Amino acid sequence: MFGTVVVGIGIAGSVRIKDMLNPMPSSPSEHLKLFGFVSRRTLGNINEVKQISLQDALGNKEIQAAIISTDNKSHEENVRMFLEAGKHVLVEYPMVLSASTAHELWDMAEQKGKILHVEHIELLTEEYKQLKKEVAGKELVKGTLHFTGGALDEERSGFSAFSGIARLTWLVDLFGDLTVTSATREEQKEKNYSRMTAHFQTANKKPLTWIEERGPGLRRDKKINFCFKSGCLENLPEAPRSAVGLFMQDQNLFAKKLLGQVSREELAAEKWRILRCLDLAEEIQQHCERPAKIHS
Repeated sequence: MFGTVVVGIGIAGSVRIKDMLNPMPSSPSEHLKLFGFVSRRTLGNINEVKQISLQDALGNKEIQAAIISTDNKSHEENVRMFLEAGKHVLVEYPMVLSASTAHELWDMAEQKGKILHVEHIELLTEEYKQLKKEVAGKELVKGTLHFTGGALDEERSGFSAFSGIARLTWLVDLFGDLTVTSATREEQKEKNYSRMTAHFQTANKKPLTWIEERGPGLRRDKKINFCFKSGCLENLPEAPRSAVGLFMQDQNLFAKKLLGQVSREELAAEKWRILRCLDLAEEIQQHCERPAKIHS
């Protein structure tokens, strides 16, 4: 059994507690034992799960793992503290808001022999699994992925390329390594609106575009237009919802890693994907923040 603590009790953290209290029968999650939760707020007990201090969570030898569900800007501090304390870590995406920090923390986890697992529930949706099947084996000509959603507090969530890294992860998982060719961002701060556009090339020099658009009242939606030599895919495939919740699927994967049930090849491929996407996110941010050239 792995004594586990949940850090941060927002939407994700609350689901984590519920899932840990009700693991799937005969699943790897049955090897996780919820020891308590940590929150900046004084909440008392939740479903008979006790609130404990951060110091207790870090120092208690009965706690071997931490699930970090705080706001994005706090991920780095929490991941670092729990790794330094010798705990395994599951953290919601984005892992951190800096590529160099991500590489540093991953190195730390490996040096300490600890699992560092980054949640990517968007790869676990039935919709995405079906999309991946439809894309498999097709030769891309060009493609666009356009996400819309409500406004975000960037101070807490990070730059668009990091807060929206799930979409970038889709593109890398579907089409392999990408190179950033350009990126721009339009902002209307008074309206709390932003639109980031990133252009990529695939390894075969095919163009891909990612648009991340956020503002008050914008419906959460993803639109695709992937054109292949065999034709275009303009709508996400319809797929029934899985009987197993996304966070539960992710929790099972984390527990499988703790139990040594995930191959080195799978772990290496996942590490490459996560760190590569963070590298690309940082590059996109640098492109967007460069001062515009003035032509005389």
